[in-house]
Amino acid sequence: MRRGPRNLRISSDGIGLTAFGGVALLHAFLQSVGLRGQLYRHVRFAQRNNDYAISEMIEALLYPLILGLGRIETTEPLRHNGVFQYLAGLPDYPQATTLRRFLQRLARQGRDKLVALHDRWRQEMLSRPRRPRTVIFDLDTTVLTVYGRQRHSAVGFNPKKHGRRSYLPLLCFEGQSRDVFYGSYHPGDTHPCAVIEPLLEDVFGKLPEGVPQVRVRADGAFYDHDIIEFIEKRRAFYVIVARLTRRLQNRLGGLRYRRVSRGVWGAELQYYPYGWDGPRRFAVIRRPIPEEPSAQLHLFQMGRYTYQVFVTNLGLTPLNLWRFYNRRATAELIIRELKEAYSLGKIPTQDFAANECFFQIALLAYNLLNWFKRLCVPPRWQRTTLQRLRQRFLVVPAQLVRPAGVPTLRLAPGYVYAEDFLNVLKRIKHLTPLQNMTKASVPNRSRGHSVTRLASKN
Repeated sequence: MRRGPRNLRISSDGIGLTAFGGVALLHAFLQSVGLRGQLYRHVRFAQRNNDYAISEMIEALLYPLILGLGRIETTEPLRHNGVFQYLAGLPDYPQATTLRRFLQRLARQGRDKLVALHDRWRQEMLSRPRRPRTVIFDLDTTVLTVYGRQRHSAVGFNPKKHGRRSYLPLLCFEGQSRDVFYGSYHPGDTHPCAVIEPLLEDVFGKLPEGVPQVRVRADGAFYDHDIIEFIEKRRAFYVIVARLTRRLQNRLGGLRYRRVSRGVWGAELQYYPYGWDGPRRFAVIRRPIPEEPSAQLHLFQMGRYTYQVFVTNLGLTPLNLWRFYNRRATAELIIRELKEAYSLGKIPTQDFAANECFFQIALLAYNLLNWFKRLCVPPRWQRTTLQRLRQRFLVVPAQLVRPAGVPTLRLAPGYVYAEDFLNVLKRIKHLTPLQNMTKASVPNRSRGHSVTRLASKN
């Protein structure tokens, strides 16, 4: 049996070491898409402290979110990591208090400009690598529990922490690219149906021209005739989980069901809900009760079966409609990733506006890494999760050296993805600039350094 070292000496004279060697890839990607230049040009407001440019401060908030460092307080190691600062093109890294104060200023003076810039990027990236013929919007909500008296937090529906104050984000995902297309932030006692129409208005207004078809998928929280009428007026399609009222439940037992798959029966009906302007098509999926039935709120149990009901204007059969809706489960996975890997559930301040601005920055961080994956990562890594992508290509031990004055990033000899790392860098260099990301003049001190050579010692 091998033993560990007995007389191990510890020294603190390591030079040029970092655990974030993949920041070189990330910085190269952000340079290719023109992030810093566009931030410098479009997100501007007066600041008393000019030690950091506004674009540098926004990047200082984005990097820890993308790298998975979590809360603002946990960014302290970046202040003492000169290699990270060099690779990211930052003069140094601000303190947590400085970041929090900047977040409050940004929320009041630059939030709308940042969101407008993000919207233009989302429109452009929706067409990369090619414009889709169908855009699928997945609507969902989540609960962010707070532990304190944060401004505008309120007690509402909270399935895990009953009676706790919370915030309620509303999110819209593009079902094929998995981008976050829109997000809004509300007090915890807000009902989704009360604020969904402005969200849909913005979402449809931000669609790029030339998209022939839009489909909307949503759960029972969005089952409302005003929402359905809004979607129909936009000549879009929808499939929304129906709320099982007593009248609708009474109709389910008398339907003629046809077996559509193993253990699955389907039926459909024209149903006129109370208060609506007319009947709609409803599709029903019936399945036998398993030995341990799942406690999903949208399932209705009657006799030996569970029922799932959708309202839709799509012409799909009940089976295909059910399968199409079930692909919406990706939205639940993205929300979990946003809360756990992008610190969406970590409320940084007591101020509502600053918390909402942090929410928008977290969505931008998620989209940037998703675009990096879609445009620059080799095909065999295209289906990997963003968390695994981060572990494989961003959190990479490396050493920065300067043989003959040439900055060289030396990857660890045991790094098994070195070839893919260099392949990603090559793809970034051939990345076509986005139309809305034209180069902007940036002060010299805010331009990032470029690593001209990367080496992997064997």
